[in-house]
Amino acid sequence: MANRLASATSPYLLQHADNPVDWWEWGEEAFAEARERNVPVLLSVGYAACHWCHVMAHESFEDEATAAYMNEHFVNVKVDREERPDVDAVYMQATTAMTGHGGWPMTCVLDHDGNPFFAGTYFPDQPRHGQPAFTQVLQALSDAWRDRGEEVRGVAATVRQHLEAAGGGLGGGRAVDASVLEGAVLLLEREYDATAGGFGGAPKFPPSMVLEFLRRYAGRRFRGSAAGGLAPQPPAVERAGEMLVRTAAAMAGSGMYDQVGGGFARYAVDREWVVPHFEKMLYDNALLLGLYARLDGLDMSSPSGSDYSTTLGGRIARETADFMLRELLTAEGGFASALDADSAHPVTGKQEEGAFYVWTPEQLVEALGHDRGAWAAKVFGVTEEGTFEHGTSTLQLRDFPTKPGEQARLSEVRARLLDARELRPRPARDDKVVAAWNGLAISGLCDAGTLLGEPSYVAAAVTAAELIERVHVVPGSHGSRLLRVSRDGVAGRHDGVLEDYGCVASGLLSLVQATGDARWLRLATSLLDEAIAGFGASDGGFFDTHREAEPLVTRPRDAGDNASPSGLSSTVHALVVAHALTGEGRYRSAAEAALATVGQLMEKAPRFAGWSLAAAQTMLDGPLEIAVVGPAGPERDALVAEARQIPGAVVVVADDARDDIPLLMGRTPVDGAPAAYVCRGFVCERPVTDPDALRGAG
Repeated sequence: MANRLASATSPYLLQHADNPVDWWEWGEEAFAEARERNVPVLLSVGYAACHWCHVMAHESFEDEATAAYMNEHFVNVKVDREERPDVDAVYMQATTAMTGHGGWPMTCVLDHDGNPFFAGTYFPDQPRHGQPAFTQVLQALSDAWRDRGEEVRGVAATVRQHLEAAGGGLGGGRAVDASVLEGAVLLLEREYDATAGGFGGAPKFPPSMVLEFLRRYAGRRFRGSAAGGLAPQPPAVERAGEMLVRTAAAMAGSGMYDQVGGGFARYAVDREWVVPHFEKMLYDNALLLGLYARLDGLDMSSPSGSDYSTTLGGRIARETADFMLRELLTAEGGFASALDADSAHPVTGKQEEGAFYVWTPEQLVEALGHDRGAWAAKVFGVTEEGTFEHGTSTLQLRDFPTKPGEQARLSEVRARLLDARELRPRPARDDKVVAAWNGLAISGLCDAGTLLGEPSYVAAAVTAAELIERVHVVPGSHGSRLLRVSRDGVAGRHDGVLEDYGCVASGLLSLVQATGDARWLRLATSLLDEAIAGFGASDGGFFDTHREAEPLVTRPRDAGDNASPSGLSSTVHALVVAHALTGEGRYRSAAEAALATVGQLMEKAPRFAGWSLAAAQTMLDGPLEIAVVGPAGPERDALVAEARQIPGAVVVVADDARDDIPLLMGRTPVDGAPAAYVCRGFVCERPVTDPDALRGAG
């Protein structure tokens, strides 16, 4: 018999709809029930693609005896962290403070006011590796609530006070200037893995936002070959370029990248990027799609002597975009949140992590024949011993073939392996549409479509934006409000958080630049107006929840970038572009004030401020505002292509002057020929008609 979760929007909650646990969704009704019965609230937070969430569910939540104890002694609340990032943020902060670490599944026990007095992550069904069994934890907590209620309430009150104090502000710092950005590069260099690429040790996550900062910081160096060579760059610029190209190439050839079907897994469990945690997240792939598209065609020669193909960025971007359109696109035109790490083993039927993606030499021969199978095993690093589990290997492509014949052979092999893999049981798909992550996808597809000359990618971005506009946008007090998620074209009931506003507005502003459609500018600025009014803090920064949102134990406020951009950093990016397109000074002022609140974060922990750093670099550079106006054709295309290679530049294109996009007002062709109008810092240069004149502009 299904429980209350049967009517939920979230696929993660629906995964638990048949549990014997009497789950509640987050809400006042659950806390009222806890008060009525005088039992604590057990909060379990996870997400659909989480491997250890599945393990704990199978071990504990599907067990009749465990569920019976939970139902008798707790009111049990299940939350999808992707649907309710605000709830997740509050209790993850508590979990980290109480245990020293965080992660999912997250387990917290709360009093009747939502104050946590216990927190942890995964608990096994039996005592293991020094951890108590989940049932032992439950019994101890229930006993404490019954026998030491005053002590428990005191602990909960203390934790609440800690959370409130921690959420009071971020602490500003010095103004963000060139020295802060150079210092960030030097700090990143200390954590850089010069051997394997990336930062830190295992596990190793794709640092997409940090790499975009490094690309913008080192932008002049990469444009040097096209510009006929530039003077030697400062050491920090060279180091930034080295970290960028080494890491981008390492990830592209790694086991974390799907060498058959395209797209990136969430992270690698090892330093060398060999074995991934196999779940594929929309936000990772959207961010990396844009990054690699922006790297296409750039001079990626390394000062250390390594040489990287100028086509690497375009190849990875196309394969990633094609993966997203093939496997994440929903019937309504949005993009699903994730693919699971687990799938059924083709032979045993048992759910195993990575079963869909890994290969043995014998499986390669079976799919390709003896000669091609042996060649593929060598090219992809598939061994008899295996690089993963049970003699299986992930596929790596550390040395991309350079000869045309070998490249053709590789293309054929990959196509045949993709066909063979399609016969395997597929990983489950979390098909809810998250507004923020679809905003990132819109931006990535616009960059790939415009930079790689693939109009189908831009068309897909338009369709996704239309879904957001139709389903997720509702009227607000000062502009437009956003709903966080939808599924099957029906919006969920939860309000959007700040990252939804920032990422969606950024995506829409990318569409303005890709299509010239002013409709998206109007919606983007309406969202930003609501964000400024509804999320703004007194120090110039932002809270993560709207001032009219459901009050929680504390109002979350985290400006650090993690797996995806923070609400603050994504909103700053949108504000900077909105100012460039409209000339509205209040957007620039809001961006500057918000960045000032995270100056210390950029100085002390740049790995967790990559998107803020990228925005700061763009603001320091201007950004360049470029209007290319004139009749369509090769001459205009050449100007547009050159303009779009300038890191951080805001570029719009039109046949003639237009009033609906302020950056295009008064811009006309020069003597009938296409012209580029370049402005920076409220100063405009004379229009140019020669692409060479743009090459030194960045």
